[in-house]
Amino acid sequence: MRLLKTATKLVFSVAATTLFLTGCNEQPRYLDANHPESNKAQTLGLDYQDFRKASSDAIQSMLQSGALNRPGGGRYVLAISTIINDTTQRIDMDQLVKSIRISLLQSGKVIVTTAVRAGGAEDTMSYEARQLRNSDEFNQKTVAQKGQMIAPDFSLSGKIIQRDATLATGETKVDYYIQLTLTDIKTGLAYWEGETVITKAGSGKTVNW
Repeated sequence: MRLLKTATKLVFSVAATTLFLTGCNEQPRYLDANHPESNKAQTLGLDYQDFRKASSDAIQSMLQSGALNRPGGGRYVLAISTIINDTTQRIDMDQLVKSIRISLLQSGKVIVTTAVRAGGAEDTMSYEARQLRNSDEFNQKTVAQKGQMIAPDFSLSGKIIQRDATLATGETKVDYYIQLTLTDIKTGLAYWEGETVITKAGSGKTVNW
């Protein structure tokens, strides 16, 4: 009877250990040792922490390149162009763009226009408010006049690429390439380009596609 109890405890112990190890293997992790905070990830997909890292890398690279150093001082005007999502996920691209915009504005090098953007103005109020020019209900001295909008100097475009592979352990490895380009609108020349690579590995069950 004692032998049976011992065997039963051993079986339960092995089962619990197996379940624990399985759970650990399913926890996604970063394969980049330089990734901030921890190598633990919440998901194999892209999340806020990844966007924060990508925006931080991009801003540091832009500022170090000197591309945003305007001769004579002052700020450049930046318009947001198309950022393509070439992944299997539904990504809120505005979340990534917003992180970059905030950092650029805080750098004192750039002002972002919301009146010009690929696909149409981000904030249409700049145009709608100008319809008040023909209204007798508004003081025309307070209405925006022609020739007051500022055209952008640069545009920011990019692409997010996903590449999947299966490791020898059976885990899924996912590489994300977040690529950005800063283009001089007048000349069409790219003054800066940057790429942030984020690599994760874990069970495919943890992916929120």
